[in-house]
Amino acid sequence: MKKWSKGLLMSAVAAAFLLAGCSDKASGGDEKPEKITLDYAYYSPTSLVLKKFGWAEKELKKDGVEVKWVQSLGSNKALEFLNSSSVDFGSTAGAAAFIAKSKGAPIESVYIYSQPEWTALVTKDKKIKSVKDLKGKKIAATIGTDPYIFLLRALKEEGLSSKDVKIVNLQHQDGANALLSGEVDAWAGLDPHMAKVELESDGKFLYRNPDFNTYGTLNVRSEFAKDHPEYVKKVIALYEKARQWTLEHPDEAAKLLSEEAGLSLEVAKKELERNNFEQPVPGDEQREAISSAGEVLKAEKVISPDTDIDKVVNELINPSFAEKAVK
Repeated sequence: MKKWSKGLLMSAVAAAFLLAGCSDKASGGDEKPEKITLDYAYYSPTSLVLKKFGWAEKELKKDGVEVKWVQSLGSNKALEFLNSSSVDFGSTAGAAAFIAKSKGAPIESVYIYSQPEWTALVTKDKKIKSVKDLKGKKIAATIGTDPYIFLLRALKEEGLSSKDVKIVNLQHQDGANALLSGEVDAWAGLDPHMAKVELESDGKFLYRNPDFNTYGTLNVRSEFAKDHPEYVKKVIALYEKARQWTLEHPDEAAKLLSEEAGLSLEVAKKELERNNFEQPVPGDEQREAISSAGEVLKAEKVISPDTDIDKVVNELINPSFAEKAVK
């Protein structure tokens, strides 16, 4: 009986090694995922390009990997999807990803899809002429996103804080509608909704500051990056294809954005004008921009006062994949 058990055990071990060897050979040393879920967003034009042309599906089908798409309506939604493992890659603003990371979200920013001026403060009230005039006013903003952080930084610059205004937490498009209907006095806008308000209504910019806009970052779940590093590089390479296409075909990219987001061509062109697609590899510029936002977030107690900003930023920004994938 003992001899039989020992023989059975040895056979099982041998079979396990054989299966492990076959699995490693099939995946080329990187465990192959059955499916990769990507998000797309109207504030990330290159994600729309990638989705429209089906390049991810065509490329990953060669490995037998399925591709699924989920729409993100804002950085807050993309981060919810990442935290719940509903997506493997999510498009957010850099500072929004920082907030999530500071609160323990297991994510890494591995690629820059654009450097946008995608947010500003917008109003319809002719009596509101400066940020100081917002004291005591209702302002729509999507908490946890770049427009919200932009608002906090603009207030701080004028010696105000969130306690001096009433922030109405609305998703971006709802914030635009609230401004147009007069439910709020101002709105921390986000493109393409902001461009639409600018061009198609009597909304006006109250305050702009490109330096307060943090970069558009593509984030990956840390678990996915650990288990499938080669596929992180493959996804980044696909985003690179979309970025290059956008740079080479600006008019077609604007038309695509117009069709996908249901915008006029003029609005789509305005959004793209405010995007710089030249710097895809994350690095020191992103660290500096996010760190500056982090100081305001700490002062406003959006993040814990004990947060080691430099530590969180360095753990968030991971250029290693893009450095290998971007040619």
